[in-house]
Amino acid sequence: MAGYLIKDTTREEREKIVEEALGNISASCDGCAARTADMYQAYIEGQMEIRDINMQYNARYVRGDIDKPEREGCGVI
Repeated sequence: MAGYLIKDTTREEREKIVEEALGNISASCDGCAARTADMYQAYIEGQMEIRDINMQYNARYVRGDIDKPEREGCGVI
């Protein structure tokens, strides 16, 4: 595999990248890790790069939206 970009990977490779990066998501105690895995579905589908997903997720902390009720808890995209 040449890299992590969509153009350099197959869907199967992207699934493996996400799975390896997140570890054992099925053993989470509160289900939060499973929602995190869902956040990367756009990458697996070839619709959005990992860096863009991460930037979108982290932007709410930079903007200060964390105090809004709909952004409490795990609150993935």
